[in-house]
Amino acid sequence: MARTLVTRRLAALMFAGALAATVTACTPEPAPTPSATSPAPAPSTPAPTPTGPALVPGGTADDNLPFFTDVVQGVWAGPDAVVGRAYIDALTAAGFDRAAMQVTADESTVGNPAESIQFSVRWGEDCLIGQVGPATGDPVTAVMPGLQTGGCLVGNTRPIDW
Repeated sequence: MARTLVTRRLAALMFAGALAATVTACTPEPAPTPSATSPAPAPSTPAPTPTGPALVPGGTADDNLPFFTDVVQGVWAGPDAVVGRAYIDALTAAGFDRAAMQVTADESTVGNPAESIQFSVRWGEDCLIGQVGPATGDPVTAVMPGLQTGGCLVGNTRPIDW
């Protein structure tokens, strides 16, 4: 019986030692206190995040389609969603070349609001084309090959002389 008691005590001591070692290993070490000779850590500055698409002046029409689309969607969300001039003005303000643009009429030949309006920007050999209006639903934008005549839109367009 004495031997059993000694064995139990020895087992209990071994268990207590193992438990103490485990708890000590899991306890975090206290953080060192800064001293007067330690340099202060440099503040971390987060990297700037992109704010969205941007005009790529030296890029292709495909490179600029996301930005063109972004400008078009911005106008579509505003009060002048079916006014061709609003798209031309917004694209010009965004940096696209007004001289390279075309736009269709806002009204039909009998004076009714157009069911859709198309506008474009010639970009090298290609064209950025947008279409909006009640018959279109959400704005549609695409890159299409430019016409041999130098324009982008087939049919009648109106002068951009404002």
